Amino acid sequence: MNAPVRRSQEEEALGKAYDARLMKRLLAYLRPYRPNVVLAVLMLIAASGLALVGPWLTKEAIDVAIPGRDFASLRRLSIILFVSLLFSGLLEYARTILTAWIGQNVMLDLRQQIFAHVQRLRLAYFDRNPVGRLMTRLTSDVEVLNEMFTSGVVTIFGDIFTVGFIMTAMLVMNWRLALVTFAVLPAVFAVAWVFRRKVREAYRDIRVRLARINSFLQERISGVRVVQLFQHEAATKNRFASINQDHLEAHLRSITYYAIFFPVVEVLASVALALIIWYGGNQALQGTLSIGVIAAFLQYARRFFRPIQDLSEKYNILQGAMASSERIFRLLDEPLIIEDPAEPVALPAHVEGRIAFENVWFRYATPEEDAAGRPMGAIAAAAALDGAEGRVGDDTAPNDGWVLRGIDFVVEPGQRLAFVGATGAGKTTLFSLLMRFYEPQRGRITLDGVDIREYRLTDLRRQMGLVLQEVYLFSGTAAGNIALDREGIGRERVSAAAEQVGVDRHLARLPKVYDEPLSERGGNLSVGERQLISFARALAGNPPLLLLDEATSSVDSEIEAQIQTALETLMEGRTSLVIAHRLSTIRSADRILVLHHGRIHESGTHEDLLECGGLYAELHRLQFERSTAAA
Repeated sequence: MNAPVRRSQEEEALGKAYDARLMKRLLAYLRPYRPNVVLAVLMLIAASGLALVGPWLTKEAIDVAIPGRDFASLRRLSIILFVSLLFSGLLEYARTILTAWIGQNVMLDLRQQIFAHVQRLRLAYFDRNPVGRLMTRLTSDVEVLNEMFTSGVVTIFGDIFTVGFIMTAMLVMNWRLALVTFAVLPAVFAVAWVFRRKVREAYRDIRVRLARINSFLQERISGVRVVQLFQHEAATKNRFASINQDHLEAHLRSITYYAIFFPVVEVLASVALALIIWYGGNQALQGTLSIGVIAAFLQYARRFFRPIQDLSEKYNILQGAMASSERIFRLLDEPLIIEDPAEPVALPAHVEGRIAFENVWFRYATPEEDAAGRPMGAIAAAAALDGAEGRVGDDTAPNDGWVLRGIDFVVEPGQRLAFVGATGAGKTTLFSLLMRFYEPQRGRITLDGVDIREYRLTDLRRQMGLVLQEVYLFSGTAAGNIALDREGIGRERVSAAAEQVGVDRHLARLPKVYDEPLSERGGNLSVGERQLISFARALAGNPPLLLLDEATSSVDSEIEAQIQTALETLMEGRTSLVIAHRLSTIRSADRILVLHHGRIHESGTHEDLLECGGLYAELHRLQFERSTAAA
């Protein structure tokens, strides 16, 4: 129950509108593009300065050139105005292109960093974080930051400079009239403050409802077979309509706030214009102020309130950027935990393949540890063991959280070791620990006498070929799914591996054979064909260790017999670890370990275990009776 609560809170928490710590980390991504950022800021400063030219020229024309009937001055002022407008347009074009280029490159760097980090995270992180949330980090949250870099950070400087330059020009031109114009600013700031608070709430509501839509769509589309089978379409449609309506109403509230704010600011700007005409007109009638100054002030006032409106809108962008950056940095700050040693032991080109589990204890992180982001480490686990030896060591208490309890066994090079046991006995966990997807809390695992934590992860995993019960194929071709872009695995190795497992005959029926495009997760292949491709994938690298996790449980009898024939050849000379529910597939194993409540309950050959009449014999009897009844 804790995880859904955390997800909801994460989506609703907006954080501060401006967080100096987060902004400092965000601005660090601009360092490689510092010259471009400086150039963009200079362009904005220049454009802000050019915004002063038009009104000032208007003043000169009205007060000097026109009364003096100086046509040359009028022509000169017109040319200067045209050139300033031209340069202003060119600067705006160049600045837009440049800031977009900066923003897109920053997003490229950020996405690359996030994806590289996600690929190295321990599997325990994915156990408690849904894929949809991670996709949001790489897509929506990064895009929000892109908007901040292209339309927020740099352009805010432009708005601030524009307001500052215009205020300075107005004060220099006539400070009394400038103060009269600024009289409406307290009202503008009050309206902007209320607007920001309301938009903040509306933004939160939109984010929450959008998250609900995404979650609902992902769940219902993934389970569309169940929806259609149980005629759940109408209820699903009504539920989606309700969620969608909430999202619409949240958006309409946001639009309403904008629809009120901008007209109010326009009204206040009109009040400022009216004050200029009233006060400036009186001063002009008294001969203390020229008409040109009044005209210039009217233009400055119009340009003065536009960036104030923009700054209020930029607040919304900044608000979203702070929330997105907090979520992104929380992901990037997630510790890897399982990393290469500082001084790794070099693995030979071909290992002997002797595997040993020595008093291995393991438990998955508890929900409380997940919430704190602290998977139980070796020290904490040892303390837990030492403080509750009787409870932890009691084999009759399987609900204490320990998946594996004091596992000890050795597999000699070239041996075939099989694991059987009920669901949840810890069979697949053994494989995960061997591949260092997780770390044991106590004990160690060795390969050729060396603790596997002393090897580089890539070197260790390169020695293993893994076949899972649930095959995952990527979009692409059959050949690409077998090779997976691994170094040294070309078309010849792919063909040889496919031929060894017999999948070449199935691929030969496809129009493009090995280059046939596969649909999502290999949907255009049968379950058995996908399983055979996973065998070829595991064997293409010629690994000295084979890990087979229920490798034949999802295939029909004909393909299973084909796989079994191929396996007899493929396991020759390799250390093989096999998990199987079908006991008929492991009769030839050199040794069989029966796991029960995380412990090794029985050990021996198929014949020895049957003679013992223990748990293995009971499992064999039940399967035999089930097979006989089915026949």
